[in-house]
Amino acid sequence: MAGHSKWKNIRLRKGKQDAIRGNLFTKLSREIIVAARMGGGDPAMNARLRVGVEKAREASMPVENIKRAIARGTGEVDGVTYEEIVYEGKGPGGAGLILECYSENRNRTVAEVRHAFTKHGGAMGENGSVGWQFVRQGHLTLDLTGRDEDELTMAVLDAGAEDVESDGDTLTVYTGMGDLYKVAGELEKAGHKLGDVELVYRPTNKADLSADDQAKLLRLMDALEELDDVQRVHVNVDIDADALGDD
Repeated sequence: MAGHSKWKNIRLRKGKQDAIRGNLFTKLSREIIVAARMGGGDPAMNARLRVGVEKAREASMPVENIKRAIARGTGEVDGVTYEEIVYEGKGPGGAGLILECYSENRNRTVAEVRHAFTKHGGAMGENGSVGWQFVRQGHLTLDLTGRDEDELTMAVLDAGAEDVESDGDTLTVYTGMGDLYKVAGELEKAGHKLGDVELVYRPTNKADLSADDQAKLLRLMDALEELDDVQRVHVNVDIDADALGDD
């Protein structure tokens, strides 16, 4: 079912953060390493890796860095093995957060994450403490510029998507957790250029925060995303555009 997308402000903020974040290449490299380890080193046969490589290229990551990350993932060259870890916690105003991390040192990662939560008015929680407020789903986006929204919506639903949202500029598509790359492949075969292609924690129970708590939450998210080991931060709050500021 189509509806108004709540992801637009988060995407705007994420783009802003990516532009100024010095650890962007580190995060892109780790995504490529993990994708290659999980699904092989051929982007043509590994949709997750293909998306990771495309994002790295868009960020002007050197080709040699990309090749080296793939080789590390497949084991062709020696390198650090990253463990995928998920942490949960509460933020200002009762916001729920789920963090996806890639780490080679679990003790360091949990200490850094806990420090960020504590410093910015939040608290780490046990597994399941906020997870019940989210559902794990596939998530991909398509640019609506020059496209017929109704036709594109029908195309993604025919490809196996479960839900579709639109903000007028971008079509946000949700799939079953195990269907993400199947749906992405079908859309690519049909000639559709995809934006984000990833598994997300989609909020099902949202917290309503005051403007002040939203600003505090954004500071917490900034602190978490500045950590090299934190790959993605998911929240169950719709961030108002005013809270994003102009910085």
